[in-house]
Amino acid sequence: MSSMSIAIQSGTILLREGLEALLVIAAIAAFLTRSGASAGQRRSLYWGAGAAIIASAITAVVFDQFYNGAHDDRIEAGVLVLAAGLLFYMSGWLILKQDPKQFKAQLERGARLALDNGTTYSLALLSFLAVFREGAETILFLHALAGTVGGYSLAFFAGLALASLCLVLMFASMQWLAIRLPLRPVFLVTSGFLFLMGLRFIGAAVQEMQEQAWLEITQLEIPDWLDLVIVNPTREALLAQAMIAAVAIVGTVALSWHHRTPLASTQNA
Repeated sequence: MSSMSIAIQSGTILLREGLEALLVIAAIAAFLTRSGASAGQRRSLYWGAGAAIIASAITAVVFDQFYNGAHDDRIEAGVLVLAAGLLFYMSGWLILKQDPKQFKAQLERGARLALDNGTTYSLALLSFLAVFREGAETILFLHALAGTVGGYSLAFFAGLALASLCLVLMFASMQWLAIRLPLRPVFLVTSGFLFLMGLRFIGAAVQEMQEQAWLEITQLEIPDWLDLVIVNPTREALLAQAMIAAVAIVGTVALSWHHRTPLASTQNA
């Protein structure tokens, strides 16, 4: 096998598996940078990702030594559900904080109650789960590839280096763009993106449960573009995603009404 082919294969694995985790972390990092979050809060996001890389390596070794590199659907489903829950939480928090004037006033007063009372830890946990979900599987894939192409060659690592560079450039581009956008669109776009990623995680979690025969599988014919959103084109996955989306819409409308009602009463007084 040629060196070029080995580099392409190793790079493709890292790029494909790491892209989704990178997008989640980059979106939250952009929000933190744009909103003026403290250095400690930004570091918590990266500490979580770093811890996930270490945990992924340990997990990959355990599975390789004791389970012959087998993929465990039960662990994957649990991680996906927990990560989705955190994504929905962060998405809702951003929706509630989308008023730039109100948010800046909170920053100036030093309150930061939403971030200081738990969200910092949520950010670390979310970045950990986003990376860990893909990390161990990526390492196992790369280990298996190395076994079929003659080991960890220079071409193998060259592919990984090129893929890593692409991921870094994508991350930097998102940060550069977020700094130059008005605050409200950053909040709204980030919130929508995190919610969409949460729905994708739910679809993937349902698929893991279906592979364990915990849920039935009813395939659906859907457009290709919609498959990018729901991940798992089955009735069971689509129903779960639709129910979550419906609850989110109703909750957002109710909260918006709740916040507007006191304001209207004050203006009429």
